[in-house]
Amino acid sequence: MFPYGAISRVLRQSFLSSSRNLHLHASLLKPNTPAPMFIQTQETPNPNSLKFLPGKRVLESGTKDFPSVETALSSPLAKQLFRIEGVKSIFFGPDFITISKTDDEIEWKILRPEIYATIMDFFASGLPVLTENVPSSDTEINADDSETVQMIKELLDTRIRPTVQEDGGDVVFVGMEDGIVKLKLQGSCTSCPSSLVTLKNGIQNMLQFYIPDVKGVEQAEDVIDNIAKKEFEEMEKKMKE
Repeated sequence: MFPYGAISRVLRQSFLSSSRNLHLHASLLKPNTPAPMFIQTQETPNPNSLKFLPGKRVLESGTKDFPSVETALSSPLAKQLFRIEGVKSIFFGPDFITISKTDDEIEWKILRPEIYATIMDFFASGLPVLTENVPSSDTEINADDSETVQMIKELLDTRIRPTVQEDGGDVVFVGMEDGIVKLKLQGSCTSCPSSLVTLKNGIQNMLQFYIPDVKGVEQAEDVIDNIAKKEFEEMEKKMKE
């Protein structure tokens, strides 16, 4: 058994293992707009992901993950960001945007200015970030949830997700089967070198400490993302016919 304080430190260390640098970018939204827009960026534990804080509300509630351009049809902002060469995936939090680049060869100093400009131009346009409503959180407790699942969701929502979101990512509850909790890591956590450590040493230990029914934690497969990709490919094929 592990005391909560020790587990919390392990969880945080998994995500804060790399040093952070804070960058600030300011520019006018439009020539006739006097108030400047400040965009901060923060490094994440994943060297290929960067967290952008526009100083404005990005989503009214919840989070939204766009692991590929095929999944960005519901977001004008995500579609514009995907047009930037080198952008691999996008994640929206309540007040931040996490951008992940395709590989180490592409430098942030090349990508950052174009991302700044895209974000500023978009917020100046007044367009909605999403054209569809964000579904309820996967950690929202439902009436038909078992007592164990309710406890898992409460722990995720109150003690785990806030820490993960600080580093530009999120963790989503997918399900539980035979004592194995299936979670999906999003944003900067998706391809982070320390994601497995976080999943096992941080999240799993905390859930097992408070909930004896939890036997382990596994990362869920991206079934939904694969379906979206297949539908997008079929649509492209029809357009070419």
